[in-house]
Amino acid sequence: MQILITAGGTREHIDPVRFIANASSGKMGYALTRAALKAGHKVTLISASDLQPPVGMDFVGVESADDMFKAVKKFFKECDCLIMAAAVADYTPARQAKRKIERTGKPLAIKLKPTADILKWAGKHKKKNQIVIGFALEDKSLRRNAEKKLKEKNLDMIIANTPASIGSDKSEVLIKTANSGWIEVVNVDKAVSARKIIQMIENL
Repeated sequence: MQILITAGGTREHIDPVRFIANASSGKMGYALTRAALKAGHKVTLISASDLQPPVGMDFVGVESADDMFKAVKKFFKECDCLIMAAAVADYTPARQAKRKIERTGKPLAIKLKPTADILKWAGKHKKKNQIVIGFALEDKSLRRNAEKKLKEKNLDMIIANTPASIGSDKSEVLIKTANSGWIEVVNVDKAVSARKIIQMIENL
């Protein structure tokens, strides 16, 4: 298969030196990339992470949510499977200052606007033979919120986890396809979770 994988957390610039970001390390996306390559698949990795890219895949470096959306749209038509492992910002500054905002000692209000929902776009535009996989990081109602995302965004599989997995080499994930119950992969290296996910994708 030709697999398109996104990884890392996007950065949304407020001014040339400051940005809004999240704590995603990109480790799961990179583990999925290595697992897919080892299984014999071709991989394009779209990454907002500072990690060293694995050898043997096509690499596309991005920074913002908009950058990632443009890259996904560019490569989506040619892929058999999209795995959206990246933590894409939900909001971005409505206006980016062209110069560094100086300290004034007064409160500063920053207006935010929603970013494009890349996963929803992919679920809407996927062809009959394409697979779209999403991640759901939730701090409450994990299964319910993840299953809602699976259905509303027309996904083939959802991988649910909690904030405890951020930056860790290990994770506990729950995996569900559109036609199956939940599968738990508990407290294992992300490399192990990644191999399990790739195997499940192959069986779809």
